Amino acid sequence: MGVLITAAVAFQLNASMLSPVLPTMAKELGTDEASVGLTQTAFFTCGAMCGLFLPRLSDIIGRRKVLLVMLTIMSLGGVLAALAPNIELLFLARALQGLAGPTIPLTLIILRSQVKDEVRLGTLMGLIAAINGGVAGLDVLLSGWMAENWGFRSVFWLIAVIGVLAVAAVALWAPESKPSDNVTMDWGGAALLVVSVLSLTLAVNEAGKAAAASWIAVVALAAVGLAMFALFWKYEKKHSQPLVAPKYLARRQTWALLLTTVLTMTGVFAAVNGVAVSLAQNPTAGFGLNADFAALILLTPYALIGWLVGPFAGRYAPRIGYDRLIRISNVATAALLLILAFLGVRNMWVLVIGVVLIGVTYAGVGNIVLNNLGVVNSPKDNEGFLPGMNSAAFNLGAGMSFAILPVFMVTGSPQGSQSSAGYTTAFVVGAVVLGAAALASLLIPKETTAELDNALASAS
Repeated sequence: MGVLITAAVAFQLNASMLSPVLPTMAKELGTDEASVGLTQTAFFTCGAMCGLFLPRLSDIIGRRKVLLVMLTIMSLGGVLAALAPNIELLFLARALQGLAGPTIPLTLIILRSQVKDEVRLGTLMGLIAAINGGVAGLDVLLSGWMAENWGFRSVFWLIAVIGVLAVAAVALWAPESKPSDNVTMDWGGAALLVVSVLSLTLAVNEAGKAAAASWIAVVALAAVGLAMFALFWKYEKKHSQPLVAPKYLARRQTWALLLTTVLTMTGVFAAVNGVAVSLAQNPTAGFGLNADFAALILLTPYALIGWLVGPFAGRYAPRIGYDRLIRISNVATAALLLILAFLGVRNMWVLVIGVVLIGVTYAGVGNIVLNNLGVVNSPKDNEGFLPGMNSAAFNLGAGMSFAILPVFMVTGSPQGSQSSAGYTTAFVVGAVVLGAAALASLLIPKETTAELDNALASAS
């Protein structure tokens, strides 16, 4: 658990530590927050692409080996980001760091191989998955303070150092497992799937530019994405050792979960880590707080309460029902975003309390349930596929969130404006998307794959 938590923390710092630093990054690089937000999109999109195939590759060549390579590249990306003289090189550095996108699901798969008791497994998975919402709030508090005193580059140097420590821990103590050691990696299927998902992601990102979007590009990219997925489906049907068997993709345990994950992340991630933080720091339309204080009162309690609630959500989700719990989480989070949209933009303490409560509903419950479902719904003969696909869905949704919500924010509340209309619109859009996520969760089967396997075992 010590090794797995170290690896999970090292990756999560690349996502959460940058949230309160985005305004500082824009200022120091001489650009706007929307452009800096695209570096976040690069990070999460690259993570989404790698999540499509790296967990499956880890089943074949070794989970410890793949985790080690991912963390090493991530650390090198941190060094490059710290030295980046412009937004273009920072964009490249963030994309490199995104190669470690499947870290959390990979640690959960390794944990599953070591712990057989379902209740204990759920609790421990909840503890690791809670890191996905932030490192107990200390990360954002520290990064806000560092950015305020030493600039954003100091944050990347810290991320790189902790990444090196994680590499050492995994190299020395992580257990190795190769459940599919006698299987050949389906690189053809992986390439088709990556091109398909990347094309669809770029189409959504372009559409998120609203009036500035090139709709010809949107249609062309969407067409390429759908065509590539059709080819992928046909290719996998004929492949003797497919990356993902079509029968698994067709299960509601798969596609309904992935749809719910993408929509959930799109609705909530940038709303908290981008829009709320920007509102707190905006000197004209918001409350004019500095970066470290904004992190202290917003993101620190948000992540801390998520860390505390996470293990309990992991423990009791099988009893309450995974589908029911994620639905409750999404509806509650959507309601809180609407409160932020109409009251939080005018009252700082409503903003603070709303974000902290989202720490319960999303970081402590929704995030945990979605991560754990990716593990417990994965078929025994291809354990890496669904956690990897779900990791891609998390990163894809986070990237889409930063591509879409900040556009509404910047359009309605441009720099120097005293209007909070952009923040209101961004929160409302996030709430609507979360409502769609709640509807999508109705399609997730009540029984998990693990429960079905146990039922079949008992019957036989």
